[in-house]
Amino acid sequence: MKILINLLMLVVIVVAIGVLTYLPWTGLVAFAVLLAAWMALTRTGRQAWSVTKVGIATIPQRLGSSSVIIIGIAGVVGVLVALLAMAEGFRETLQQTGDANTAIVMRGGATAELSSGVGRDEVTLIQQLPGILKDAQGKPIASPELVVVANIPKKGTATDANVEIRGVGEQAFALRPNVKLVSGKKFSQGLRELIVGKGALAQFSGLDPGSTINLGNQQWTITGVFESGDAHESELWGDVETVSATYRRQGYQSVTARLTSPDALDQLKAGIAAEPRLKVDAKTTGDYYSAQSENLTKVIRVMGIVIGVIMGIGAIFGALNTMYAAVATRAREIATLRAIGFRGLPVVVSILLETMLLALAGGVLGAAVAWLLFNNYTVSTLGANFSQVVFAFKVSPALVWSGLKWALAIGFIGGLFPALRAARLPVTTALREL
Repeated sequence: MKILINLLMLVVIVVAIGVLTYLPWTGLVAFAVLLAAWMALTRTGRQAWSVTKVGIATIPQRLGSSSVIIIGIAGVVGVLVALLAMAEGFRETLQQTGDANTAIVMRGGATAELSSGVGRDEVTLIQQLPGILKDAQGKPIASPELVVVANIPKKGTATDANVEIRGVGEQAFALRPNVKLVSGKKFSQGLRELIVGKGALAQFSGLDPGSTINLGNQQWTITGVFESGDAHESELWGDVETVSATYRRQGYQSVTARLTSPDALDQLKAGIAAEPRLKVDAKTTGDYYSAQSENLTKVIRVMGIVIGVIMGIGAIFGALNTMYAAVATRAREIATLRAIGFRGLPVVVSILLETMLLALAGGVLGAAVAWLLFNNYTVSTLGANFSQVVFAFKVSPALVWSGLKWALAIGFIGGLFPALRAARLPVTTALREL
């Protein structure tokens, strides 16, 4: 019998968390309005409100046990929101890197630049394809690019991490107008010079303007710092031909081009299909970088939800113990109310409301701590190209709302079984025992 009860509790926990965490805010608001109307307009509802006020008034007398619920749920919500904010920050950083107005061309079947290869002859053909925008001089706004990975020590730990070195063509800055030099100067064509992204400068040592680093057994000078507001801030940029010669590469890995319009991708693809010498595929940079973020974002989200569920079960048992104790101490009070005509439903509703109020307080506390500690907190992690991507945690209102719904779900489950026990408590037994 105990096994069946435990299984039933587990099913209720899973169902309640699933329903409440995926319920839109409009649904919860509508439920709250209906509950308030029921309490104001019906006799049973007014009874529930009267019992609820008594329970809330006694919370200060049970502050120690009540804080178990608040702190436990605050921990669940804080950890959950922080992990989901990490996934959201990583996804947003990569999605901001691309858009529908630029296209990336890589070897057919390649899923990332490091696994791609585009020959020099192919680059010439690609730049002449329809759908690619040209500048005032009639030159296609397209940049043949080469990506290599170098080991650079991280600040604080001095451990080596993979950093992307991107060789770019002359049109790279016209192609990406969001890339702005914030200090120093741009690298010169044909020289071993690099500019460093603001994110990489903050995370890795030895990249200040004027310093030199060893790449491919050659010394390179850092000449400036740029910002772009996307994943490119995790990179170092240099002249593609110089990077290619240093690493003895015969070709490139991709060609990124600005399209004449967001609808011009079909023209570009048709041009590729009509040229038998080209064995490449094209997609918008928005689609490319979204795909790069998808797997890691899913892993972080799943990890956050699993950890949240495990911690949530612990918080539920803490709430159960606290509310069972509260029901036990208030047994005479509840029995007296039942004896003078109060039904079981008002008792159930009052205990649930009391528990969910404490849970909401814990949820607000946990979300506030997560926002204060982690919002815009900058970290780096391994991206799809096996290089570090620098990004900031994003504690968005949607994540805070998700955390609060988790808190309410935990409070509902933690109060449900003690509430049912209180409603079923025999009046004569409770009065005789106390």
